[in-house]
Amino acid sequence: MKLETQQLIMAPIREQDWSLFHALHTTSLVIEKCFDAPDEDDLKDKFQGRLQPWAPESGTWLTLTITEKGSGKPVGITGFFVDHGIAEVGYLLMPEFYGKGYGTESLQAVVEWAETQGLHQMRAVVTEGNVASERVLEKCGFTLKEKIPLAYEIGGHLYADHIYQRGAF
Repeated sequence: MKLETQQLIMAPIREQDWSLFHALHTTSLVIEKCFDAPDEDDLKDKFQGRLQPWAPESGTWLTLTITEKGSGKPVGITGFFVDHGIAEVGYLLMPEFYGKGYGTESLQAVVEWAETQGLHQMRAVVTEGNVASERVLEKCGFTLKEKIPLAYEIGGHLYADHIYQRGAF
């Protein structure tokens, strides 16, 4: 499987993508509005889980690396897992690619592909204050449906979860 857009290529994550995966989960600018840096062993386990073969009923993430077409540089990761017929999307980009529209471009491609697989209900959970991610979701047709106060802790502070949805629920 490979998805291509005007500027990007997305393909399933591979063993050689460990350094990108590690950087995306430990770079403070990437994770500050998402989660605390994971323990190294937990991160290795998470990575191994992302390498597993994906099918809608597998309960595993479809994790795709995002690569810039022109330069071949790794941009980030995107993908989703399916729970009770609902695809929960997620994405992380390296800071040097912020502001280029790559989050929107890659997520739109993933959403369109998921729909070809019969997945028409999608959701995303965004931590309060992650305005850039909220804009990406809105550009891709997601709507804010719920705010859950004090739902998630990052760096010892509690934040609301913003629940976005796309498709008829």
